[in-house]
Amino acid sequence: MPILGVVASQNYTRGITVDYLVVAGGGGGGRAGGGGSGGLRCTVTSTGGGGTLETALSCALSTNFTVTIGGGGAGTDADGAAGSLGGDSIFSSITSKGGSGGNGGGANNPVTATGGSGGGGSFGNPSSSLPAGAGTANQGYAGGAGLLGGGGGGGGGANNVGSDAVNLGTPEGGNGGNGVATSITGSSVTYAGGGGGAAHQIFTKNGGAGGTGGGGQGKGLGATSSAGTTNLGGGGGGSHGSGGKNGGSGVVILKYPDTKTATFSGGVTQSTATSGGFKISTITAAGVSDTVSFA
Repeated sequence: MPILGVVASQNYTRGITVDYLVVAGGGGGGRAGGGGSGGLRCTVTSTGGGGTLETALSCALSTNFTVTIGGGGAGTDADGAAGSLGGDSIFSSITSKGGSGGNGGGANNPVTATGGSGGGGSFGNPSSSLPAGAGTANQGYAGGAGLLGGGGGGGGGANNVGSDAVNLGTPEGGNGGNGVATSITGSSVTYAGGGGGAAHQIFTKNGGAGGTGGGGQGKGLGATSSAGTTNLGGGGGGSHGSGGKNGGSGVVILKYPDTKTATFSGGVTQSTATSGGFKISTITAAGVSDTVSFA
């Protein structure tokens, strides 16, 4: 008698490979230091903090993955208080940290918060410079030191450290650190520049320039600094007298085969383009958590 075989059904979980850019919100500028940029993690072209290019994620189909866009931190004109941290941005297991705020001035008030990139230091120390906020490894760099009578330090960027303030040069405030360029969308765009530091009590002197990639311009007494650029994760510029400005919100960009479709649960704003055999979804609404699945 023949032996009847039993055929077991098997379920295979198939997935796709997803490249990503995850940029957090930039830190708010202070009345001295510029805000640090949001942390940047990327699998295409280059990544933040001088790190090794990240590895694309293998994502199972019909599975929900978290997507969160970090908002920019609030700037401040308060003496002795730093601007606010930017919000973290998240895709699945990848988290980029929000930038730390620029220092607000006042004696003996170092920036203590660590961000994706660090905020610039104060100009209020009566003896020497005040240190800046630290960056996060493989995401961004530290801010520049502030200097008594010389201005606030520039906020760190994803590509380099914010500049220290100077005593007699122009600008007096330190320049923000530059951001990182990536071609994940098909064209090169620079993200996550640090905010420029404020000039100390001198209207005719300029503050530090914002770093490339959305960093806000710093200004002197009575002049208005610039906010970090929305969806680039730039740090807010510092300003002594009119107040530091807000950091720019972050962004998440996903690149995956054009044979697949991404479905978002509805909480974020997103747009999807097709190029060179891939779909590229850009997610921009700040402060909202959502999920994405692929099919």
